[in-house]
Amino acid sequence: MRFWTWLKVLVIGILLSATGIYVILTSDLFQKKYIYPFLYQEAVYTYALERDIDPFLVAGVIRAESKFISEARSPKGALGLMQIMPETGRWIAEQTNHKDFMTADLTDPDINIRFGTWYLASLKKEFAGNEVLILAAYNGGRGNVKQWMQRYGWTKEFDDIQQIPFQETRDYVEKVLHNKKRYKELYGRNL
Repeated sequence: MRFWTWLKVLVIGILLSATGIYVILTSDLFQKKYIYPFLYQEAVYTYALERDIDPFLVAGVIRAESKFISEARSPKGALGLMQIMPETGRWIAEQTNHKDFMTADLTDPDINIRFGTWYLASLKKEFAGNEVLILAAYNGGRGNVKQWMQRYGWTKEFDDIQQIPFQETRDYVEKVLHNKKRYKELYGRNL
């Protein structure tokens, strides 16, 4: 009899512990602190809104690209929060009249977010605001997206992420759009 009583207590304890852990892990407070932090909010809101970009999309890109680590460096050499390649950074600096650009500037959160939102805005204009195409171009290159549009007959209304030929780009677009949704759910009340 003691064994069954002890087993019931153990099972109930495990269930209560699991429930408690689930509640903590799914709480907004835990999610904001550990899963979806939103550092550099002021810069994100300032530059995103200035360029008519959804700040939650920018936060989603940053989370996917660098997890908000300003010194992040990809194996291919992309730098900073929004993982901008040095050549792209130089081009953006020229386009925006940013004087005395140095590659190391891309690890400065303010400059990186300013450049990254400018680049997203240029993609938004080019792809008529279609977030799937914008994100595919941000990850896979605007030239590739233009080729896919021509080759597969995609229009500016394209939304079938599963048709994107590069697995990495498909996964990236899905991840960023999921991140955007979570940031909007967690921080949308702040706007």
